[in-house]
Amino acid sequence: MKLGEGVEQAIHSVAMLSGLSRGGVLSAAAIAEFHGVSTSYLLKHLQALSGAGILDTVPGPKGGYRLAKLPETITLLDIVLAVEGPAPAFRCNEIRQRGPNPAPARFFTKPCNISAAMLKAERVYRAELAKTTIADIGTQLAEIDDGPIAARSCAFLEIHERKTAR
Repeated sequence: MKLGEGVEQAIHSVAMLSGLSRGGVLSAAAIAEFHGVSTSYLLKHLQALSGAGILDTVPGPKGGYRLAKLPETITLLDIVLAVEGPAPAFRCNEIRQRGPNPAPARFFTKPCNISAAMLKAERVYRAELAKTTIADIGTQLAEIDDGPIAARSCAFLEIHERKTAR
């Protein structure tokens, strides 16, 4: 399964926004700069996250993005579904019923066993993503960071975080 790079950008962006102070926001341009990605491409995903209720958008020249929920309540599955949509990764088109010399219809009364196996795997995949929150990601990072990662983020936020009323 291949997820679009927007999923990676969205997860990193949400993780970064979890480090904002109360009332703080970051512009899309600042988030994109920090991650070295295209602002216009990232903006599309930030808007999807906002539409899904994961991010709040603060309008105006001092505006930007911030979390709409606590990091403990935002799962990786929430982010993936916001960016990629809810449709399953595998979509059965019933090609088993195509081609020359088709089999009798009685062989197609049950769902395709390939489709069933793929959907079962997707349920497991989604269940795993639903178990991990943005807060968990932060905790895991803190366990391996001996300072440089946090220092980089803190220094960037110190310069780019915009303070607004909550």
